[in-house]
Amino acid sequence: MHRWSELFIPTLREAPADAEVASHKFLVRAGYIRQLAAGIYSYLFLGNRSFNKIIGIVREEMDKIGQEFYLPALHPRELWEASGRWSVMGDALFRLKDRKGADLCLGMTEEEVMTDIARKELRSYKQLPQIWYQIQSKFRDEPRPKAGLLRVRQFMMKDSYSFDIDAAGLDVSYQKHYDAYRRIFDRCGLKYMIVEALSGAMGGSESHEFVVCTPAGEDLIVSCEKCNYAANMEKATSRLAAVEDLAPERDGKPLEVHTPGQKTIEDVARFLGVSPKNKIKTLALIVNEVDTKTGKPKARDLVVLLRGDHQLNEAKLSTALAGKESRPMQEDEIKQVFHSPAGFLGPLGLSNVAKTKNGVFGEGVILLVDKALEGRANLISGANKADYHLKNVTPGRDFEPTEYADLRSVNGGEECPNCGAPLRIDTAVEIGHIFKLGYKYSESMGARVLDRNGKEVTPIMGSYGIGIERILTAAVEQNNDENGFWLSPTVAPFEIVVTPTNVKDEKLMSTALKIARQLEKAGIDVLLDDRDERPGVKFKDADLVGIPFRVTVGKKVTEGTVEIVQRSTREIHDASIDAVAEYCQKLLRPAR
Repeated sequence: MHRWSELFIPTLREAPADAEVASHKFLVRAGYIRQLAAGIYSYLFLGNRSFNKIIGIVREEMDKIGQEFYLPALHPRELWEASGRWSVMGDALFRLKDRKGADLCLGMTEEEVMTDIARKELRSYKQLPQIWYQIQSKFRDEPRPKAGLLRVRQFMMKDSYSFDIDAAGLDVSYQKHYDAYRRIFDRCGLKYMIVEALSGAMGGSESHEFVVCTPAGEDLIVSCEKCNYAANMEKATSRLAAVEDLAPERDGKPLEVHTPGQKTIEDVARFLGVSPKNKIKTLALIVNEVDTKTGKPKARDLVVLLRGDHQLNEAKLSTALAGKESRPMQEDEIKQVFHSPAGFLGPLGLSNVAKTKNGVFGEGVILLVDKALEGRANLISGANKADYHLKNVTPGRDFEPTEYADLRSVNGGEECPNCGAPLRIDTAVEIGHIFKLGYKYSESMGARVLDRNGKEVTPIMGSYGIGIERILTAAVEQNNDENGFWLSPTVAPFEIVVTPTNVKDEKLMSTALKIARQLEKAGIDVLLDDRDERPGVKFKDADLVGIPFRVTVGKKVTEGTVEIVQRSTREIHDASIDAVAEYCQKLLRPAR
């Protein structure tokens, strides 16, 4: 039995000045965590107990589908060079050198290490499928750590990896993780959504995020309440309402119009008396890629066209560019490509526009056009000339894009792509993410097995992550009030706190001890608050630290009863002292 008087639980009455979100404020106030440096936290007694319970749930469910490993956090550069991620991850990767000058990094995920094991050990289809997982600290050089445990530089993660002989096998491994994640988050007491997502730097095809909606979140989730469509902003699409095209003027060919001093979409639309929906927004960028002939870095010109009222989604652009990085053009670069000052840019007159073949961009300027402009006519664009724009601009007639692609961010209120109902946008915290990696790592790192016909083939992979700290922080974000927070009994540091109102009263204290022992004998995780403090102080601390139930041992002892308070609802029930354990087991049974 744990006694509060013997434990280190440094509760605070005030939150730290830099705490902005509920989980940060309360986890510090409740004595769960303390900051060591920016984005680096120590987990104290209560916090560590909760994390261990979360890890226990994750381990139980993952053991049903896979095998647990424990891998190094220190990785040699060569592995990350082999996968191509040494350069792709940029400054997010912690890099260091050993005493001999060899380059190393601190792992943020383990695709490279797991694939290295697979390429050395797996030889035949008979050894597949394999699902390997681990629970370990990961590292990311986050440029702006904030929000407590939501954006940190060291964090705990369950990451798992599947190796299958073919896509059908990957479908099975993916579904196993999908189902296991649902069981994990259900057992942790979270209200969560499953949304379609992009794979990003992880690579691969199909991907789902498990998210918890909260104002503290930094992800934007697009969803439909009617048909349950849900996707993150990086993946979301919508059905756009029809827009009436402008009537052609004169002969219908591009017509130059004087727009003195009108640079922005809104200014030009207002000046010409049209809607921004009838305008083309032109964005000029530079793409960084590697020359396939020389292997050296090179820069390419990129022009992106959007409907005037739409915003570029950078993640979708990255997908269209096969993960290549891009940046806005500088003024001298704009003049070189468009021969025009910024503010009057347009697609007409671009020379040497690249073509695509088998999904690969040819030489020249890459011209990507958002699908919302496909089929439109008589639009207005910049004329690549100071103080002038063009009317009657029609894509496909007046210019031929390299490719049409979904490049825009969805707006709230647009129609659901499935059922047409209005979409809503919420902020959310990602707690888990599953990816179908495909052959990205196994191919680049040379993993091979023999198939049933003795032919050498590349295994297909999946990657699956859960943020351990994010489960706790999401739970606090969902379940808090002005006095503190409450957790599901499955992840709370203790399920019940027994609180005698006066420890100097022998009758109350002996009854509290008796109840605590009964609860402990019944297998309940119990904390006895035996501190010599006023009842109000003890009640406030109990409300603060996330324990879901409190047994108050007070004046009703003379009647043979105690009060049981449910933290989430504030409901109070009387229970017989002799039957407290049985009563509490019934309260806890749904969570267990």
